[in-house]
Amino acid sequence: MGKKKRKTYESSNRFVKSVMDVFLSNPMGGFNYRQIATKLGIHDPASKELVKSIIGRLTESGELEEAKRGKFQVVRKGDGFPKTGSAYVTGTIDMKQTGKAYVIPEDKSEDIFISASSTAHALHGDKVKVLLFPQRKGKKTEGQVVEILKRHKKQFVGTIEVSRNFAFLIPDNPSMPVHIFIPLAHLNGAKNGQKVVAEITEWPPQSENPFGEVIHVLGKPGDNDVEMDSILAEFEFPLSFSPASEREAEQFPPAIPQEEIANRKDFREIFTITIDPADAKDFDDAISLRKLKNGKWEAGVHIADVSYYVIPDSAIDKEAYQRGTSIYLVDRVIPMLPERLSNQLCSLQPDKDRLCFSAVFEMDDDAVISSEWFGKTIIHSNRRYNYDEVQQIIESGKGENAQEILVFNRLATRLREERFRKGSFNFETQEVRFRLDSDGKPLEVYLREMKDSNKLIEDFMLLANRRVAEWAGKKKGNSGAKTFVYRVHDTPVPEKLENFTQFIAKLGYKMNITNRKSLAESFNRLFEQIKGKGEENMVETIAIRTMSKAYYTTTNIGHYGLAFPFYTHFTSPIRRYPDLMVHRLLHEYLNNGKSAGKEEYEAKCDHTSEMERKAESAERMSVKYKQAEFMVDKVGQVFDGLVSGVSKWGIFVEIAETKCEGMIRLRDLSDDFYYLDEENYQVIGSRKGIQFKLGAKVRIRVKKVDLPRKQMDFVLVN
Repeated sequence: MGKKKRKTYESSNRFVKSVMDVFLSNPMGGFNYRQIATKLGIHDPASKELVKSIIGRLTESGELEEAKRGKFQVVRKGDGFPKTGSAYVTGTIDMKQTGKAYVIPEDKSEDIFISASSTAHALHGDKVKVLLFPQRKGKKTEGQVVEILKRHKKQFVGTIEVSRNFAFLIPDNPSMPVHIFIPLAHLNGAKNGQKVVAEITEWPPQSENPFGEVIHVLGKPGDNDVEMDSILAEFEFPLSFSPASEREAEQFPPAIPQEEIANRKDFREIFTITIDPADAKDFDDAISLRKLKNGKWEAGVHIADVSYYVIPDSAIDKEAYQRGTSIYLVDRVIPMLPERLSNQLCSLQPDKDRLCFSAVFEMDDDAVISSEWFGKTIIHSNRRYNYDEVQQIIESGKGENAQEILVFNRLATRLREERFRKGSFNFETQEVRFRLDSDGKPLEVYLREMKDSNKLIEDFMLLANRRVAEWAGKKKGNSGAKTFVYRVHDTPVPEKLENFTQFIAKLGYKMNITNRKSLAESFNRLFEQIKGKGEENMVETIAIRTMSKAYYTTTNIGHYGLAFPFYTHFTSPIRRYPDLMVHRLLHEYLNNGKSAGKEEYEAKCDHTSEMERKAESAERMSVKYKQAEFMVDKVGQVFDGLVSGVSKWGIFVEIAETKCEGMIRLRDLSDDFYYLDEENYQVIGSRKGIQFKLGAKVRIRVKKVDLPRKQMDFVLVN
């Protein structure tokens, strides 16, 4: 055997071992070839096919077996454990109210059941090490927690109940299955019935309850500010900025130095506007337009130059990184940056000079781009528009600056059409909004519509994000691409996609999943078909869960949902820290700077992705609270609704008018014995055969509203 062949053979053997090692890392779980490739950091199609081939060979040799369609696992001995490898798995705890839990393995394979007596004081979100029990035929994989590797959180929000000799914190979060014991000496001024934040100080092995102390008194339950602060505290977001950050922000002069203006491209004489929601306070993007002598359009996307003010490792920068993002609760914005920057110096207010980082495109009437430029600019916004004002101009063709706005809309429409032609998914989830009184009480619930004015801005922002990522990500000459921050979206897991296809087939809809383009067309057609129907919200929710979650990373795999091979977030550095990282890197590379450290930026990407997920959860929780608060005084009233979901406990119903969702508990249906037909997503009466299917129209009465838990109970009328 020659040297070349021996090297290839040895390399192949190492590859096989790497694949097998992934399977052995979770011997009780299962993987498909895409998951194995992702774990090994493989993204090119040829190497993915090699992984697929190796799995086939290992299956033929008896090392692996196909546990489910397309999913493989290590062949087990009679005792239920694999021939080789460890029977331990690491993962994240998903805790239930009853105290039982499920561990979601790091590789996202099948979850593991943990009984309440085997959790070893682990709490929801903790990273744990689990000992797997021998597999029982036909049973779910079980195990016990043997080590808590990392606590998800130590601070908890709840209501204090004070007794004569001690107190307990009753947590708001239903995923916290135990109360926290608080010695009277550690109440720190908290009074009975108040909302507080408590920290766990210790948890003796033999104690059922952890010990803790109150670290912050929030106030009276039900007060709007107290409830919103409770949500922020639940996710451990800070309730105020540090004095050091505030001091730094106040030191910036209001005037822009002339020497800085001289170093920038001047757009102050070019028509420029901002378009935002009517209640927006910070304006981080503007668009400009002018007709060129060659007959083409110059369209500019101008983004607030936060990097000019926020210097790396300054107090503001450190705090912005820890926050990771602004948080948009129902009644307020918790900004990533102090208001001196977010609402003033960095906000692209009309009739004021502002520093920007811009992406400028030369394009024809069909939005075909002939050239582009990225760089630092100074702008002067001519006017601030809200979406409704622009929509009226688009629909009527009349109004201030109508000619320019109609050109913007035509170009955006062409960009959108081209995006969908190339296979972009048209996800338009419904956004619940509220009209509040001066005390934050909800007076009205309504849905925000995504109109042409919203899409206009969205498509120009998508253009800037895509082209910036392409410039940074494409190799230049013989040198590789430099380290950059991408916003990526992986292909959906085939098993999830198959399950979703079967699910919607039972609702009467069809999907074509033979290739990427047909899948995108099927999804977009489905969203049109379900619009306004009872199953709309649930189908959209499950569709989004079927798709992979977008995240930040330095390893580009493209954005599947948008059908972009390169994509980043460049357009919102006021409210997203990754955009600030992109601005810094782009400026460095435009000036021929060296590539940044990949490991450092990947760690920052992981952190900001996690903070984004936490912010989204906080925002959803604030919506749920306001929906429940809106319904508090409507107990006993009757509403028309649509069945939006089913479970073994009851029927979920969404009120048609307000989109507030509650549950009709099966135990409250006294005319028959009802059971869940899980396979067909319906609840059926065993004697009369009455069916409650997704989308069915029902009439309900509000039975109970549990405001602290943000839950509503309904009963069926007739």
